[in-house]
Amino acid sequence: MTINKLLNQDFLDTRIKTNPERSLILKNMSYLETTKNVYKEAALTPDVGLCCTTNPIWELPGLKIPRIMQEMNYGCGSTVHARDLTNNPKMLYVGVGGGMELLQFAYFNRNKGGVIGLDVVDEMLEASRKNFTVAEEQNDWFKSEFVDLRKGDALNLPVEDNSVDVAAQNCLFNIFKTDDLKKAIAEMYRVLKPHGRLVMSDPTCEQPMNETLRNDERLRALCLSGSLPIAEYVKMLTDAGFGTIEIRARKPYRILDPKNYPTDELIYIESIEVAAIKDPMPEDGPCVFTGKAAIYFGDEDYFDDGAGHTLLKNQPLAICDKTAQALADLGRDDIFISESTYHYDGGGCC
Repeated sequence: MTINKLLNQDFLDTRIKTNPERSLILKNMSYLETTKNVYKEAALTPDVGLCCTTNPIWELPGLKIPRIMQEMNYGCGSTVHARDLTNNPKMLYVGVGGGMELLQFAYFNRNKGGVIGLDVVDEMLEASRKNFTVAEEQNDWFKSEFVDLRKGDALNLPVEDNSVDVAAQNCLFNIFKTDDLKKAIAEMYRVLKPHGRLVMSDPTCEQPMNETLRNDERLRALCLSGSLPIAEYVKMLTDAGFGTIEIRARKPYRILDPKNYPTDELIYIESIEVAAIKDPMPEDGPCVFTGKAAIYFGDEDYFDDGAGHTLLKNQPLAICDKTAQALADLGRDDIFISESTYHYDGGGCC
């Protein structure tokens, strides 16, 4: 069976029609098989255009990223943020790609097995191993043993409960259909320590997509047709128990246009970078930071809302959406609340 057949929806539909009793299983599992084969091919023959990350390559003292890793950077943003990576955190990265972000994570934890890299595709794991050999030649500080490469499924992580400080995935969860996405998020929540962080980059889309696009397995494997609206994406995380959500970046990503895709309208896809923190869930609901700020400009030196938030005069304070609504409900004419910038980098109210 050729790769083209595996990626051909008509071929799959024929198999289903001739085996109706297997239709449900095939429909549920085939998109994951398609995904495996897409990334098997991407491991064997690097495809620079497979994903379109807009992030610049990290430049840190002593860090050199091999060109082959850059060519195999199959993400849509970055999951490497220095403020997550203090004190040698234990890290898990699911969907290894060419190993670039694993190398970046290892820069912050230079211990044997300090970073776990997990992938379901054998060829991608092997490609990463080879790329780490190149990285060793270019980086005096790096040893391949810093990264523990394992074969494993995002839906059933071979990692112990409460054992990881930082877990990450880049342009992977967008592939999953709803039930599988819930499982993948629940697995990340399980393996994280209390107050651990799930750091992600995924495409999002605020426009509705037709069922033809949604059911196109190759477009789903390419992290396009599975794109969710941001609010729905965030709800999946909070429903899993994450008490704090930070939206750190929101960027243009891709276009699905009527000339090249089965859609009557142009569809605009963005990518977001998000951290979901395993904090206890507040009684009044999760704290979701979308880049809002409050500025008090009244007659006093500061304003205290009596709920743990103090606004110094003319000093912007980053606030979560819940606090923004509570302040707005006060009806004061001396507090300005900005719109969401979808860029949050810490220092918030909660």
